[in-house]
Amino acid sequence: MERIWIKEATSRLNQSVRLGGWVDTRRDHGKIIFIDLRDRTSKVQLVFLPQDKEVYELAEKLRPEWVIEIEGIVNKRPQGMENDKILTGQIEIIVKKLTILAEANVLPFDLSTDGKEIKESLRLKYRYLDLRRERLLKNISHRSLVNNFIRNYLLERDFIEVETPCLTKSTPEGARDYLIPSRIEPGKFYALPQSPQQYKQLLMVAGLERYFQLARCFRDEDTRGDRQPEFTQLDLEMSFTSQEEILGLVENLIKELVAKIYPEKKIQHFPFPRLSYQEVMSKYHSDKPDLRENKNNPDELSFLFVVNFPLFEWKEEEKKWDSVHHPFTRPQFKEGETLEEFQKRIQTEPNNILAQQYDLVLNGYEVGGGSIRISEPELLETIFEFLGYSKEEINQKFEHLLEAFSYGAPPHGGIALGLDRLLMIFENEPSIREVMAFPKTGDGRDLLMNAPSEVEEKQLKDLHLKIIK
Repeated sequence: MERIWIKEATSRLNQSVRLGGWVDTRRDHGKIIFIDLRDRTSKVQLVFLPQDKEVYELAEKLRPEWVIEIEGIVNKRPQGMENDKILTGQIEIIVKKLTILAEANVLPFDLSTDGKEIKESLRLKYRYLDLRRERLLKNISHRSLVNNFIRNYLLERDFIEVETPCLTKSTPEGARDYLIPSRIEPGKFYALPQSPQQYKQLLMVAGLERYFQLARCFRDEDTRGDRQPEFTQLDLEMSFTSQEEILGLVENLIKELVAKIYPEKKIQHFPFPRLSYQEVMSKYHSDKPDLRENKNNPDELSFLFVVNFPLFEWKEEEKKWDSVHHPFTRPQFKEGETLEEFQKRIQTEPNNILAQQYDLVLNGYEVGGGSIRISEPELLETIFEFLGYSKEEINQKFEHLLEAFSYGAPPHGGIALGLDRLLMIFENEPSIREVMAFPKTGDGRDLLMNAPSEVEEKQLKDLHLKIIK
């Protein structure tokens, strides 16, 4: 007999079934032992009767979180004993065979609550136990559903999924890079990608036209509740496109995703409002305003696109202009403006130049951002030079991109959505750590693996590195 999921037992009334899972709770009523068995799909009540002496005596040993396998008959629960709170609340299993597969030590914390009352450092140290919690299991399961929905939605619209490298080169994305020393080339380093920005632009040059990836990204920045050193984003890029086409694609994807996976949620406005950066800063004093009518309603979703960002911002400490988004963002040209005229304007009024950039905001959080990109090498060089890059630095850091654009680059643009942050809001969680299987702590540590950690002297020697204290 093959093992089935507990949820499937509801359709096997009066039949023999084989189930496996964890002991959730135990109750002794008179001479009858009741065990709630749990697997990934649900819980079900097991009944051990004293007349089945061998099985009954074995059941007396059972404790919470032991792993067991049973065979038994699916019965309808006696009238008045049903449990409408669980999927299998109308049935119970009369156990005829019991096998103990693994015993369990006393757990370091209770799994019967949502876990939010437990110190996070303890939960993350024993994350493999914490994930047995119903709330977290639901979050991780929904994450899988969301990923697959996105993947299928885009594939049906002629996007191609491409995996870009994780060992790459440091790029100006606005945060610190994680650097990886090369053993083969001493003194040289890879960088983990802050985003696949340059690769996806190169894919447009390659003629793929529509790319997406559920991309792992890495940023060595100070951690907060809605940030992690490594995270996942939906990354997409399109050729021969427009800002409005990209925004329309995203809002329709989200609309269908919410309807499919989160039907209890209500999108407040559709299409999503488009508000300029100047408008939101003037009216709400924030570029991430929360426009919900009822901010106490967790099922209310208020999306908006913030558009018409300034291209540059002044960095007072450094006494220089910097990109608001990144240097690959296309500026908004005036009607009929030539490159030569723009090159003059960038020197005289950089504070008045707008970008073809857009952010997606949800309930007061930025959950996505993108832009139409620069595809002309001359324009990209102009931006780099204005930002203070020397000719030598431009060639060193971006020669590959500039050369690629010289071989016929189509106009293109894209967007990236932070899946962790999006899921955090959908699941009504206070932190993105609650929707990730193995997150880092708020200060960037992995308590489960005890990382970051020291390494052996031999490893450092192989990498031609020395720790200076």
